[in-house]
Amino acid sequence: MGRWQSGAEGRLVQAAYELYLERGFDDVTVAEIAERAGLTKRTFFRYFDDKREVLFSGAPAFEAGVVAAVVDAPADVAPIDAVVAALVAAGSGITAMGEDARRRQRLIDTSTDLQEREMIKMAALAAAVADALVRRGSPEATAGLTAQAGVAVFRTAFERWVDRDGAVEFAPLVHQALDELRTALRPDGAHGPVGPPTDGVRHGNR
Repeated sequence: MGRWQSGAEGRLVQAAYELYLERGFDDVTVAEIAERAGLTKRTFFRYFDDKREVLFSGAPAFEAGVVAAVVDAPADVAPIDAVVAALVAAGSGITAMGEDARRRQRLIDTSTDLQEREMIKMAALAAAVADALVRRGSPEATAGLTAQAGVAVFRTAFERWVDRDGAVEFAPLVHQALDELRTALRPDGAHGPVGPPTDGVRHGNR
């Protein structure tokens, strides 16, 4: 967890991860995290509302990056493709962390509390993406459905990435999940992508 060693916040995150991995999330207290980091509980609460938030400290930056990418996507890119491209870029940053990212997700999977917090974060992400799509000109109802679909595709791909070992490219997993969704929406149930990718981004309404 060396990437989190600089500054008080980074020390708290590293200390929390070490303790969670050693003993499990439920058996670690805020006081113990602060002590391991060489800081006080008061300092902990300057950065985090509770011990769950340590595992989601990167969520605001992740959301901001996705929203910015959606807003800046070319006008001729279909809404779902703009969302998926943004999530591929942001998700690739997470998966680049390799086993650290897998361990984090496996910690979340061990706790109902953490899974609930993750669902809240994903719902907030979907709402932010929907707002970004509205800013691009999508009707509100379409934007909401598209954002939900995009986040579902992202979560499916990320779960598959976590279940694999070693260096696995994230983008193909996302596009595979998107193709599966598109296949499910075809009236004939035909398999395969609805249209070919162009430079890694699929264009046009389909």
